[in-house]
Amino acid sequence: MKEARAYLDHNATSPVRPEVSAAVVRALELPGNPSSIHAEGRRARAAVEAAREALSALVGADPARVVFTSGGTEAANAVLSGALRRRGLPAPTRLLIGATEHPCVSAGHRFASEAVEMLPVDGSGLLDLDALGARLAALRDETVLISVHAANNETGVVQPLGAIVALARTHGRALVHSDAVQAIGKIPVDFDQSGLDALTLSGHKFAAPKGVGALVLAPGTTLEAALVRGGGQESRLRCGTENLPGLVGMGEAARVVLAGLAGEAGRLGALRDAVEAGVLARAPDTVVFGRDAPRLPNTLCFSVPGLEAATALIAFDLAGVALSSGSACTSGKVARSPVLAAMGISPALTAGALRVSLGWNTGESDGARVLDAFERVVSSLYKRRGEAA
Repeated sequence: MKEARAYLDHNATSPVRPEVSAAVVRALELPGNPSSIHAEGRRARAAVEAAREALSALVGADPARVVFTSGGTEAANAVLSGALRRRGLPAPTRLLIGATEHPCVSAGHRFASEAVEMLPVDGSGLLDLDALGARLAALRDETVLISVHAANNETGVVQPLGAIVALARTHGRALVHSDAVQAIGKIPVDFDQSGLDALTLSGHKFAAPKGVGALVLAPGTTLEAALVRGGGQESRLRCGTENLPGLVGMGEAARVVLAGLAGEAGRLGALRDAVEAGVLARAPDTVVFGRDAPRLPNTLCFSVPGLEAATALIAFDLAGVALSSGSACTSGKVARSPVLAAMGISPALTAGALRVSLGWNTGESDGARVLDAFERVVSSLYKRRGEAA
C-alpha cells in the first residue's frame, strides 16, 4: 500500500475537493456550447452563470462585473496592459507596484520601464504607506495605477488595502488593482466594500481546477481593450468558448469555501501556530518572516541559519512531506526570493527560506509529520555545526 504523504503546499496549488471533482464530471456531460440558443446550449449557459453567481458571492461583487479568465496571471496582465480605465479619467501614465508583488504583476505589465516605480516595504513585508503618499503627492497631475496584492504568496503577509485605497482617493486620479489570488478562500474579501477598481484571482488556489480565474471590475471601471478578441463572450472582454467544466468547478469550490470560511480560517490558524511553535522549539534560532504583521492563517515562512532550502526540500520530500521554498521555483530550481530581499532579509537567510502552507485537507497528523521531519533535518544541521566548532 502506498504511504500517505503530507501535502503542505496549498499556496502553490490546492488539491481539488471531491465535491468539485464531481461537479466537473457533471459539467463534462453537458454537450452544449454556452453561446448556442438551443436547449443544450441554454443548459450550458445556465451552468456558467451559476458559477459566476457563486464566485461573486465569495468575493462580494456584482456578478455582472465578473469576467472569467484562464487564471490570475492572465487577469492581472489585462489590468496592467494599460487598458484599465475609470470613467472621467484619462489613461494611466504611471504604474506603482509593491516591491513584493508576484511576477504576474512585477513582470506582467506593459508600461514603459521609466513609468514603473517599486514601492518599498518594511521588514515585515508591509507596504510603506508614507512612501506611497509621497509619490502620489508628487504625481498629482498624472493618472496613476497602483497594484498591491491582498496577501503575499511566500510570507502570507496581508496588505492594508483599505489604507492604500484611502490614499489613492485623496489623490483623485489613482486607480487601485489588487492581485487577490492568495487571499480568496483564506480570508474574507468584499470587493464592493473595498473601494478597489479591479481585483484578480485564480481558482486553483482555493481547490478549484487549474486553468480558471477571474477579473472583477468596479462600476465605472472597464477595460478599453479585450483580453482575447473574437466572439462576444464575457461581455466581449474575453472572447472564446468558455471552459465550462473548469468554471463549474470553480463555482462549486466558491460555494464550499464560502460556507465554511470562518471555521476553516480558525482551524488552519491554530494548526499553523502549532507548527510554528514546534519549529521554534526545535530550532530556537529560526527566523519567521512576517511574524509581526497580519498573515494568512494557513501560511508559515521561515529560515534556520545555515540550512539550505534546496537540501531541506529534498529531505522533507523523502520523508513524505511536500513543502516549498520561500522563493518562486523556475524549471524545478530554487531561486533566491525577491520578496525576502525587498524585506531586507540577508542572502544567507533567504537561501534557507521554507514555506508551509496548509489547506482544506490538512490535519493535525500532517502538522506532526512535518515537525518530525524538521527535527531530523535540524538535528543533522546542528550536528554538523558541532563538528565544525
